Amino acid sequence: MYRSPFWNNDPARISTTTKSLNNAIVIIPTYNEQENITLIIEAIISLPKDFDILVVDDNSPDGTANIVKNLQQTYNTSTKTRLHLLQRAGKLGLGTAYIEGFHYAMQHHYDFILEMDADFSHNPNDLVNLYLSCSELGVDLSIGSRYASGVNVVNWPMGRVLLSFFASKYVQLITGIPVHDTTAGFVCYRRKVLETIPLDEIKFVGYAFQIEMKFLTWKYGFRLKEVPIIFTDRTRGQSKMSVGIFKEAFLGVIQMTIQSWFKKYVIA
Repeated sequence: MYRSPFWNNDPARISTTTKSLNNAIVIIPTYNEQENITLIIEAIISLPKDFDILVVDDNSPDGTANIVKNLQQTYNTSTKTRLHLLQRAGKLGLGTAYIEGFHYAMQHHYDFILEMDADFSHNPNDLVNLYLSCSELGVDLSIGSRYASGVNVVNWPMGRVLLSFFASKYVQLITGIPVHDTTAGFVCYRRKVLETIPLDEIKFVGYAFQIEMKFLTWKYGFRLKEVPIIFTDRTRGQSKMSVGIFKEAFLGVIQMTIQSWFKKYVIA
């Protein structure tokens, strides 16, 4: 179980102001993303829909956080904060980074909270479609899906494509969740979803975190929709994937499903 230290409000960890006019924020967890972070921030800022950005950096040795701080001087003004930064003490896991980001986003009153990677495997242009699915179509969780309309993955070795595809099929089979891409990390939540799910009881910290969040969103009765995307493997920097991440997901899904049989979910 992870309990976010965000509520300590340690000023050494938080680099931002409280002023913001936008209703949507994109959370980007980073660890050694100096090659990508400026480009991804610029791409998001240039979109026709205004998204604020929260970078959650796990004390990257390559100085990713310092790059973000410099960019804050460009994108933030005395009346408007577009670029936010949370600095953490070390590499604490993808799931905990998002949980801290969720708490931050809710405290700052955002209505729509989006997730994406820093490495351009997720196309920033697709953020608009994910947002519109929630804001205009009444969806509670929109999912940028690699497998909703076939297999839409570019530059992955066939072995990894098959592993990812059948991992999602495995999760569907065990849990019954009606989602083709259960491990997707490119999503948009309505605020109400994150207010309903007990975030500090989330167990997974690796990529299985994404499975658990979708599973709980579904179990609480929220509406999920997959938005087809094309996923492109990173061209700069190094992947954070490991055997341990897959092991956590494989075993954890069974445990999560069994435990859900004995729990009552208050339908939203």
